[in-house]
Amino acid sequence: MSLPRSLGLCLVTLILAACSYVETTPPPPTPADFPGVASELAKRGVMIGRIVSGDPGCSDTTLAPTAISFDASGLDQAAKVRVYLYVFGKRATFDRLRTTIDACARTYVTDPQTYQSVDQSPYVLAGQGPWGVQFEAALRKGLEVAAGTGD
Repeated sequence: MSLPRSLGLCLVTLILAACSYVETTPPPPTPADFPGVASELAKRGVMIGRIVSGDPGCSDTTLAPTAISFDASGLDQAAKVRVYLYVFGKRATFDRLRTTIDACARTYVTDPQTYQSVDQSPYVLAGQGPWGVQFEAALRKGLEVAAGTGD
């Protein structure tokens, strides 16, 4: 093999080796859309149904675009409960609008003493409790995984 050809082959080998050496860091996980959230809840034994997009449970027009209501049950929550999932695009929006959800909930909660919510930026899940311990834990974990980095 000629010297220029050997050098060329050596150079190609070094380039390929360098390319395989460069470590690529995957992008941080972004928050899931509703089908992704529903999938994470289902993996944990939460069954959902009667899904309504744009239903914040109150007349707040600011929350309506972020809201999805659905019936949920499973694990130690035998009776279906109506819950409201609020999905915010950014953590800043989550922080700004979080308190408006509690005000909205006052219109659909029948017993304020058992109102429950799960916060995991960029999501808030709220509804009438009491919820079963395992059911609430599954909701929390499902939202945690679906949230990714939360922003």
